[in-house]
Amino acid sequence: MTQKLDQAFARIDAANAEDPHLEDGQPAELLYGQRMTEEQRALYPDASEPLQIACRGQHIERWKLPRKDYPDDRKGYLAWRVEQGRRHAARVAEIMREVGYDEAEADHTEKMLRKEGIKRDDEVQAMEDVAVFTFMRHYMAPFSETQTEEEMDRIVRLTARKMSPMARARALEVFSVPEPLAAYFRDDG
Repeated sequence: MTQKLDQAFARIDAANAEDPHLEDGQPAELLYGQRMTEEQRALYPDASEPLQIACRGQHIERWKLPRKDYPDDRKGYLAWRVEQGRRHAARVAEIMREVGYDEAEADHTEKMLRKEGIKRDDEVQAMEDVAVFTFMRHYMAPFSETQTEEEMDRIVRLTARKMSPMARARALEVFSVPEPLAAYFRDDG
Protein backbone atom coordinates (compact mmCIF):
# COMPACT_ATOMS: atom_id res chain seq x y z
CA MET A 1 0.00 0.00 0.00
CA THR A 2 1.11 3.53 -0.66
CA GLN A 3 1.18 6.19 2.01
CA LYS A 4 -1.75 8.00 0.35
CA LEU A 5 -3.83 4.81 0.31
CA ASP A 6 -3.02 4.13 3.97
CA GLN A 7 -4.06 7.67 4.84
CA ALA A 8 -7.29 7.46 2.83
CA PHE A 9 -8.22 4.16 4.50
CA ALA A 10 -7.41 5.59 7.94
CA ARG A 11 -9.62 8.64 7.35
CA ILE A 12 -12.50 6.57 5.97
CA ASP A 13 -12.21 4.18 8.91
CA ALA A 14 -12.07 7.06 11.40
CA ALA A 15 -15.24 8.55 9.90
CA ASN A 16 -17.01 5.19 9.97
CA ALA A 17 -15.84 4.48 13.52
CA GLU A 18 -18.32 7.20 14.55
CA ASP A 19 -21.27 5.04 13.45
CA PRO A 20 -23.56 4.70 16.48
CA HIS A 21 -25.00 1.42 15.13
CA LEU A 22 -23.09 -1.67 16.18
CA GLU A 23 -22.71 -5.04 14.48
CA ASP A 24 -20.64 -7.77 16.10
CA GLY A 25 -19.57 -5.17 18.67
CA GLN A 26 -18.14 -2.81 16.06
CA PRO A 27 -19.48 0.30 14.33
CA ALA A 28 -21.55 -1.17 11.49
CA GLU A 29 -20.17 0.94 8.63
CA LEU A 30 -16.58 0.47 9.80
CA LEU A 31 -17.14 -3.29 9.63
CA TYR A 32 -18.87 -2.94 6.24
CA GLY A 33 -15.90 -1.05 4.77
CA GLN A 34 -13.47 -3.66 6.04
CA ARG A 35 -15.64 -6.42 4.56
CA MET A 36 -15.72 -4.60 1.22
CA THR A 37 -11.92 -4.42 1.23
CA GLU A 38 -11.69 -8.12 2.03
CA GLU A 39 -13.99 -9.01 -0.90
CA GLN A 40 -12.18 -6.58 -3.22
CA ARG A 41 -8.84 -8.19 -2.44
CA ALA A 42 -10.26 -11.64 -3.17
CA LEU A 43 -12.07 -10.68 -6.39
CA TYR A 44 -9.81 -7.94 -7.75
CA PRO A 45 -6.38 -8.27 -6.08
CA ASP A 46 -4.76 -5.93 -8.63
CA ALA A 47 -7.32 -3.15 -8.16
CA SER A 48 -6.26 0.44 -8.68
CA GLU A 49 -6.04 2.67 -5.62
CA PRO A 50 -9.20 4.59 -6.62
CA LEU A 51 -11.12 1.30 -6.81
CA GLN A 52 -9.73 0.17 -3.46
CA ILE A 53 -10.77 3.47 -1.91
CA ALA A 54 -14.23 3.35 -3.51
CA CYS A 55 -14.78 -0.10 -2.04
CA ARG A 56 -13.61 0.93 1.43
CA GLY A 57 -15.68 4.13 1.40
CA GLN A 58 -18.86 2.95 -0.29
CA HIS A 59 -20.99 3.46 2.84
CA ILE A 60 -19.01 6.25 4.49
CA GLU A 61 -21.12 7.95 7.17
CA ARG A 62 -24.24 6.21 5.86
CA TRP A 63 -26.08 6.61 9.16
CA LYS A 64 -26.11 10.40 8.72
CA LEU A 65 -28.92 10.10 6.17
CA PRO A 66 -31.43 7.66 7.68
CA ARG A 67 -33.67 5.64 5.41
CA LYS A 68 -36.64 6.76 7.50
CA ASP A 69 -36.16 10.30 6.17
CA TYR A 70 -37.58 9.13 2.82
CA PRO A 71 -40.99 7.69 1.91
CA ASP A 72 -41.42 4.01 2.76
CA ASP A 73 -41.92 2.82 -0.80
CA ARG A 74 -39.73 1.81 -3.72
CA LYS A 75 -39.55 5.37 -5.08
CA GLY A 76 -38.43 6.63 -1.66
CA TYR A 77 -35.86 3.87 -1.36
CA LEU A 78 -34.39 4.66 -4.77
CA ALA A 79 -34.23 8.39 -4.01
CA TRP A 80 -32.50 7.65 -0.68
CA ARG A 81 -30.00 5.34 -2.40
CA VAL A 82 -29.14 7.91 -5.09
CA GLU A 83 -28.61 10.60 -2.46
CA GLN A 84 -26.47 8.25 -0.38
CA GLY A 85 -24.30 7.54 -3.44
CA ARG A 86 -23.90 11.24 -4.09
CA ARG A 87 -22.97 11.92 -0.46
CA HIS A 88 -20.56 8.99 -0.23
CA ALA A 89 -18.90 10.03 -3.49
CA ALA A 90 -18.40 13.63 -2.39
CA ARG A 91 -17.06 12.66 1.05
CA VAL A 92 -14.60 10.05 -0.25
CA ALA A 93 -13.36 12.39 -3.01
CA GLU A 94 -12.81 15.09 -0.37
CA ILE A 95 -10.66 12.65 1.64
CA MET A 96 -8.73 11.66 -1.46
CA ARG A 97 -7.90 15.28 -2.27
CA GLU A 98 -6.84 15.91 1.34
CA VAL A 99 -4.30 13.07 1.24
CA GLY A 100 -2.86 14.03 -2.16
CA TYR A 101 -4.77 12.23 -4.91
CA ASP A 102 -5.26 14.27 -8.06
CA GLU A 103 -8.59 15.49 -9.43
CA ALA A 104 -8.85 12.76 -12.07
CA GLU A 105 -8.46 10.01 -9.44
CA ALA A 106 -10.94 11.66 -7.07
CA ASP A 107 -13.42 12.25 -9.91
CA HIS A 108 -13.20 8.64 -11.08
CA THR A 109 -13.79 7.41 -7.53
CA GLU A 110 -16.84 9.64 -7.31
CA LYS A 111 -18.14 8.08 -10.53
CA MET A 112 -17.66 4.60 -9.08
CA LEU A 113 -19.48 5.51 -5.88
CA ARG A 114 -22.39 6.98 -7.82
CA LYS A 115 -22.37 3.73 -9.84
CA GLU A 116 -22.18 5.59 -13.14
CA GLY A 117 -21.21 3.19 -15.87
CA ILE A 118 -22.09 -0.26 -14.59
CA LYS A 119 -21.52 -2.66 -17.51
CA ARG A 120 -19.54 0.06 -19.37
CA ASP A 121 -16.69 0.97 -17.01
CA ASP A 122 -14.64 -1.96 -15.71
CA GLU A 123 -13.91 -0.35 -12.34
CA VAL A 124 -17.49 0.71 -11.71
CA GLN A 125 -18.48 -2.86 -12.54
CA ALA A 126 -15.78 -4.25 -10.25
CA MET A 127 -17.04 -2.15 -7.34
CA GLU A 128 -20.56 -3.41 -7.96
CA ASP A 129 -19.29 -7.01 -8.00
CA VAL A 130 -17.53 -6.43 -4.68
CA ALA A 131 -20.67 -4.91 -3.17
CA VAL A 132 -22.75 -7.90 -4.28
CA PHE A 133 -20.25 -10.39 -2.84
CA THR A 134 -20.19 -8.46 0.44
CA PHE A 135 -24.00 -8.52 0.54
CA MET A 136 -24.18 -12.22 -0.30
CA ARG A 137 -21.55 -13.24 2.25
CA HIS A 138 -22.60 -11.06 5.19
CA TYR A 139 -26.07 -9.60 4.74
CA MET A 140 -28.23 -11.71 2.45
CA ALA A 141 -29.27 -14.37 4.96
CA PRO A 142 -30.61 -11.96 7.60
CA PHE A 143 -32.14 -9.74 4.89
CA SER A 144 -33.94 -12.69 3.30
CA GLU A 145 -35.74 -13.34 6.59
CA THR A 146 -37.54 -10.00 6.16
CA GLN A 147 -38.67 -10.69 2.57
CA THR A 148 -41.22 -12.93 0.93
CA GLU A 149 -40.02 -15.71 -1.33
CA GLU A 150 -41.28 -13.81 -4.37
CA GLU A 151 -39.51 -10.63 -3.32
CA MET A 152 -36.23 -12.48 -2.74
CA ASP A 153 -36.54 -14.09 -6.16
CA ARG A 154 -36.90 -10.62 -7.72
CA ILE A 155 -34.01 -9.18 -5.68
CA VAL A 156 -31.65 -12.05 -6.55
CA ARG A 157 -32.61 -11.85 -10.24
CA LEU A 158 -31.96 -8.10 -10.40
CA THR A 159 -28.77 -8.39 -8.36
CA ALA A 160 -27.34 -11.12 -10.60
CA ARG A 161 -28.05 -8.99 -13.68
CA LYS A 162 -25.88 -6.19 -12.26
CA MET A 163 -22.87 -8.51 -11.86
CA SER A 164 -20.15 -9.20 -14.39
CA PRO A 165 -20.09 -12.67 -15.99
CA MET A 166 -16.90 -13.43 -14.02
CA ALA A 167 -18.52 -12.49 -10.72
CA ARG A 168 -21.68 -14.49 -11.46
CA ALA A 169 -19.60 -17.59 -12.22
CA ARG A 170 -17.48 -17.04 -9.13
CA ALA A 171 -20.59 -16.62 -6.96
CA LEU A 172 -21.74 -20.08 -7.99
CA GLU A 173 -18.35 -21.46 -6.90
CA VAL A 174 -18.20 -19.58 -3.60
CA PHE A 175 -21.78 -19.52 -2.33
CA SER A 176 -24.45 -22.16 -1.87
CA VAL A 177 -27.03 -20.66 -4.18
CA PRO A 178 -30.17 -22.80 -4.20
CA GLU A 179 -32.03 -23.66 -7.36
CA PRO A 180 -33.94 -21.99 -8.97
CA LEU A 181 -32.03 -18.85 -7.87
CA ALA A 182 -28.75 -20.27 -9.18
CA ALA A 183 -30.15 -20.02 -12.71
CA TYR A 184 -29.90 -16.21 -12.46
CA PHE A 185 -26.11 -16.49 -12.05
CA ARG A 186 -25.57 -18.60 -15.15
CA ASP A 187 -24.89 -16.79 -18.41
CA ASP A 188 -27.95 -18.39 -19.94
CA GLY A 189 -30.09 -17.69 -16.84
